Order: sequence, then structure tokens, then C-alpha cells
Amino acid sequence: MADDDVYELFTAGRKHLADGEWLRAIPPLERARDLEPDKGSIRESLGVAYLRARRFVDAEAELQVAVELAANDHYAYFLLGRAQEGLGRLELARGSYKLACWLRPSSDTYRQALDALPKAG
Repeated sequence: MADDDVYELFTAGRKHLADGEWLRAIPPLERARDLEPDKGSIRESLGVAYLRARRFVDAEAELQVAVELAANDHYAYFLLGRAQEGLGRLELARGSYKLACWLRPSSDTYRQALDALPKAG
């Protein structure tokens, strides 16, 4: 499939996300991912769709790949933390939130997510 088709799939998925249609965003984003598995932006967007659909296992898998593809992507680490938190993996979430905070120290959202986790112990 041509790159334009992947872009059209990605754009369609992002539009569904922007419109709050998370379940409708998943199929085009999955197809785009299957065609371009090394595109972090596709993986991240699919992770968002899975998160909003409360498919935390799927979200964690996609977002883990997204951070592997772009180790400096603070937002992907934040999203990964959200997926891990949704799965009850609080220590992993804490680590992901810490990385997001380290990469973007000015983010109140990331700091609040980290601070809202129950303290380890």
C-alpha cells in the first residue's frame, strides 16, 4: 500500500480521536500500524485510542513500542504510565511518569499524575 494510504488511515484515525469516537479510531489506526509498524506517531495514537476504550493491555503494548521507537517522547511515557496505572501496575506507572517528568519538567499534568499515585511501601 502506498504511503498516502497509510497517511489517510492515520488521518482518519486521528479525526475519530478528535471527535471522541475512540472505538471508530481503532480500525484505521490498527491498519496503519500494520502497514508502518515503525511509526511512533501511529503507535502513540493507537495507544490513545486503546486507553480511551479502556483496553489497557493493548494500550500498554502499543505505547511500549512507541517509547522504544522514540526514547525522548515524554507524552508516550505519560500515556504508558496511564495504561500501566489502569492495569494496576503502579510501580511501573511511577517509573513511566518519572521519565515523562524528567523529559518535560515543566508539565504540571505529568507531575500531578505522579503525585496522585499511592506512595510505595
